[in-house]
Amino acid sequence: MSLIFVRDLNIYVRVGWKGNGMQAKEAAERLGISQRMLRHYEKSGLLEVRRTGNGYRTYSEADLRRAGRVRDFIATGFSTREIRAMSACLSDDGAGPCEDGIDRLMEKLEHIERLRADLGARRDAVLDRISALKKGLESQQGQRASAQFVDSDKLEGHLVQSDNRPSDPGS
Repeated sequence: MSLIFVRDLNIYVRVGWKGNGMQAKEAAERLGISQRMLRHYEKSGLLEVRRTGNGYRTYSEADLRRAGRVRDFIATGFSTREIRAMSACLSDDGAGPCEDGIDRLMEKLEHIERLRADLGARRDAVLDRISALKKGLESQQGQRASAQFVDSDKLEGHLVQSDNRPSDPGS
């Protein structure tokens, strides 16, 4: 028996698959995440994975769909705690949108917009500080140049002889 899985236009072919599930390595490869991340999903209560007789995790197609949804929610900024609160959006039950999904996504979008505004204000504050520091440095450099020019003018009028007595400018 051959099955073909399509994900992001990449084709995966498994020959001889008997529907018993797949091990963590293959599941992680199909999802584009690490095995460690799969274990994290399980530890966080987002996945319940079957175990074989010898203790290996085995992932069904439903597990992969659920893990893919978790991955996608994390990629959009949700924490595992937030995802756990909307677990109805992870299951295949109903095979449609979950009741709470749109509201939660709108809340997340509002949160992102607040963060974006806060970062914009911080960026502006840093730019203002950089500008003030540059002006301060330019002012200091201008004062130093003026002071050096004034000091050289004073020296021209008071030449010093080798015995440290002022010379007579008329001689």
